Amino acid sequence: MTSTTRTTRPVAEALYALGATVVRRAPRAVGLTAISTLATLERTGPRRVTDLAGVQGVSQPSMTSLVTGLERAGYVERRDDPTDKRAALVALTDAGTDTLRERRRLGTASVAELVDQLSPDDRASLEAALPALRRLRELDEEQRERA
Repeated sequence: MTSTTRTTRPVAEALYALGATVVRRAPRAVGLTAISTLATLERTGPRRVTDLAGVQGVSQPSMTSLVTGLERAGYVERRDDPTDKRAALVALTDAGTDTLRERRRLGTASVAELVDQLSPDDRASLEAALPALRRLRELDEEQRERA
C-alpha cells in the first residue's frame, strides 16, 4: 500500500459513507435513477433516450420505461429532434425542475440537521474542506461529460 493509498482510502471511505447517508435521508417520492435522469437533463439539456440510458448505466428499454413514467408525472416531455425527424428528445419541464429543487432543498435541510450537531471545530473543518469537496464534484462532472 502506497502512502497515497493509505491517506486516500480513509477519506474515500468517509465520503462514500456520507454519500450513503445523504441518499438514505433523501425524500423518496421519486427514485434515484429518476432524479439522476432529471439532473442530467437539467445539466445537459434535452437528450435522446439512448443517450440517457448510457449516462445512467441502464438498458434502453429500462430508460424508455422510466422516461414514460416521468412524462406521465409531468417532469419531462418529448420533443422532435431537429437533427433527425425520426427521433425524439427528452426535455425537462418546469415541474421537473421544481421537483429537483425541492429534492435538493429537503436533502440539504436533512444534512444540515446533522451538521448542526457537530462541534464548532468540526464545522470549521468542514468549511475548510469546501474547496476540495467542490473540486471533487467538478471532477465527477468532467468525467460524466466525457462519458
